[in-house]
Amino acid sequence: MSANVAAASKAAPSSGETPAISVKDLRKCFGDHEVLKGISLEAHKGDVISILGSSGSGKSTMLRCINLLEPPDSGEVRVDGELIKMKQSRDGHQMPADIRQVERIRANLAMVFQSFNLWSHMTVLENLVAAPTHVLKRPRAECLEQAEALLKRVGIWERRNYYPPHMSGGQQQRAAIARALAMNPKVMLFDEPTSALDPELVGEVLRVMRSLAEEGRTMLVVTHEMGFARDVSSKVMFLHKGEVDSVGEPKEMFARPPTPQFKQFIANFNK
Repeated sequence: MSANVAAASKAAPSSGETPAISVKDLRKCFGDHEVLKGISLEAHKGDVISILGSSGSGKSTMLRCINLLEPPDSGEVRVDGELIKMKQSRDGHQMPADIRQVERIRANLAMVFQSFNLWSHMTVLENLVAAPTHVLKRPRAECLEQAEALLKRVGIWERRNYYPPHMSGGQQQRAAIARALAMNPKVMLFDEPTSALDPELVGEVLRVMRSLAEEGRTMLVVTHEMGFARDVSSKVMFLHKGEVDSVGEPKEMFARPPTPQFKQFIANFNK
């Protein structure tokens, strides 16, 4: 951990509450390439943490390890204080020890991908209803009512009976956010949610994400949107070559970059 990270962690007030997400010494290799080199992170309820870094710095891999879409090679992930149990497979790799635990925890970790990942054979409304009815076993009528309310909230209620391929990228991403909200998650994970969008569609997705932050949603956001990171986040984390280079309060970080690496990173976006 760099001096900047240690100082920021020391300065952060302790609320005494259990973190919504706690990651300790997360490591991940693909072959001989070590992508994550001991990442640690805490997010408390209501935190919006923007995770920044150049391509290949490990941002998306970190989110995927938290959600166990990629099993980490070592380290701990706790969700609302509960440790995700891991065991070693026959080939020596880490794997979940209890699939039911993973499924239960994943229901509280909604992930929004850059490629939308909507089911193309279902209407937008059915996309929102599927998981709450099948995973949470809630009544369909209740789920339909909630889905329509969420689609109104993200501004695409009139597209509720459309199939995803017949919608713009911005509309599909807003539908994906609404689908994530339909599970009423404790934490939302965003993996570069605007990177696949045309520039004119980015704003409509960011407006929805800002509204989620304003209502106190706990969010981890991998993003290249510097305005969102500076103005909406409660904390910014900058990854460099698989390590936490720096972390701290956004306005301070952007006004006085704590490391040469972060200074160069934001300078590239201001060109």
